[in-house]
Amino acid sequence: MTDTDQTTLRTELRIARGALKGLRDDLVTDAFAFRPLPPRSTDGVFLRRLPDRLRDSARWLPHTCLAAFACFLMMLGFVFESDRGGSALPAALLTGIPLFTVIFRPVGGWWLSLAAAFLTGAAAGEFSLWPWSATGFVSHLVVMAVVAKRTRPRVAAQMWLLTVALGSAFVFFMPYRASDTFAMALLSFVVLLTVVLAKGWRETQAKVVEQVAVTQVERSRRTVLEERTTIARELHDVVAHHMSVIAIQAEAAPYRVEDPPAELTRSFAIIRENAVAALSELRRVLGVVRADDPDSFADSAPEAPQPTLADLDPLLANVRETGADVEKVVTGAVRTLPQGVELSAYRIVQEGLSNALRHAPGAATRVEIGYVLGGLGLRVVNGPATGEVRPSHGAGHGVLGMRERVSMLGGEMTAEPTAEGGYEVTAFIPVAAEPRPDPNPEPAAPQAPPQRKPWPLAKSNGEPA
Repeated sequence: MTDTDQTTLRTELRIARGALKGLRDDLVTDAFAFRPLPPRSTDGVFLRRLPDRLRDSARWLPHTCLAAFACFLMMLGFVFESDRGGSALPAALLTGIPLFTVIFRPVGGWWLSLAAAFLTGAAAGEFSLWPWSATGFVSHLVVMAVVAKRTRPRVAAQMWLLTVALGSAFVFFMPYRASDTFAMALLSFVVLLTVVLAKGWRETQAKVVEQVAVTQVERSRRTVLEERTTIARELHDVVAHHMSVIAIQAEAAPYRVEDPPAELTRSFAIIRENAVAALSELRRVLGVVRADDPDSFADSAPEAPQPTLADLDPLLANVRETGADVEKVVTGAVRTLPQGVELSAYRIVQEGLSNALRHAPGAATRVEIGYVLGGLGLRVVNGPATGEVRPSHGAGHGVLGMRERVSMLGGEMTAEPTAEGGYEVTAFIPVAAEPRPDPNPEPAAPQAPPQRKPWPLAKSNGEPA
C-alpha cells in the first residue's frame, strides 16, 4: 500500500469516526433527556387578535394537537387491528406512545417510533405491508417531522438514514414480502426536507428582523450623535462670545481702579489667560467634531453668526417662494431670549417646515410662536398633502434632532399626526424670567459719597491685611 493510499484510508477513517461520533452525540447521548416542547408564541397575526384568555390557552395549541392526533391514530389502529383479528391494543399503543413521548423527549420518542416499526414489522402478517402499519407509517412521519423541527438539520439526515436502513434490512432478509420501505423513504425525505427548509427560512427571517432592529437602533444613535455634534458646532459661537466677554472684562477690570494692588492685577491676568486658553481649547474641540484633523479649525476664520427668531421672516419667505402657504402667528410680548434658546427655536421651526414640504407638499402650514412668562412655546402644524408625495431619501430622523435640542434646554416636545390627516410639532422651552424693576421705587436717603479705599488683600500667611 502506497503512502497516498494510506493517507486516503486515514482520511476516510477520520471522516467515518467523525460521523459516528456526531451520530452518537445527536441520537444516543441523553436521548431520553427531558426537553419539553416550548409553548407557541402569541405574536402571530391571528393569535394577537384573540382575547387574553384564549391567547394564553393558544400557547399550548401544538401540545394539544399532537396529543389529539395521537389519540386519533390509536383509535384508528385499534379499529383496523380489530377488524383484521389481530392484537388491537398493542398495535394502538405502539402507534400512540411515540407521539406522546416526542412532546417531552423528542429524540427518545423517535427511538420508540423506530422500535415500534421493528416490532410491528416482525409481527406483521404474511399479506400485510411491513415493517410499518398504516397508522404506524403516519405516526413515524409525524414524529420525524417534530424532531426535525426542534433539532439541527444533521439530525434529520441521521433519522432518515436509519429509517431507510431499518426498512432495507427487512427487505433484504424477506424479499418475497410486500414492503412500504420505498414509500417511507420517499415521503419521509420530502417531509424532512420541507421541515428543514421551512425552519431555515424562519430562522433567516428572524435574524433579518433582529438585524434590522439592531440597525435601526444604531441608526437612531448615530443620528442623535450627529445632531448633538451639530448643536455643539452651532453653540460654539454662543459659548465663545461669553468667554470673550470674560477675557475682555478681566483685562479691563484693573484699569477701573486707581492704583490696583499687584495681587489684584495678577489675579485678573490669570483670569484672562485662562479665558483665552479656554477659547483655544473650545475651538480645538470644535475641530474634533468637525473633521478628522483636530487642528483643522484652530486657525480658520470665525463662522457666520447663528440664526435667531428674528431671522424667521426670510426663512418663511424662501418657503413661500416654493408655492407653499405658510402663516406665522406671534403671541405674547416679544423679547430677546438667550442665544441658545433663539438658535434651537429657529432650527426647530426650520426642521418643521422642511418636514411639511417633504411629506405634505401643497399643504397649508402654520407657525405659532408664543412668548410666555415661563419660556417660549413653538407650534408647527400642517394639513394633509394635496400634491404627490415623493419618496424621501433621508434617514427620517428629523424629529430626533428636534427632541435633542428641546431636551438639551430642559423643555418638552410632542410630534404626532393630527385628526385631519396633517402633522403637528409642539415644543416648550423654559426660560428663566428676568427680575422686573419696581415701577414705583421709594426714594433712597442721601448718603455721602464713598471714599475709595484699597482692596483688602490677604497676606502670604493667610491672615487679613
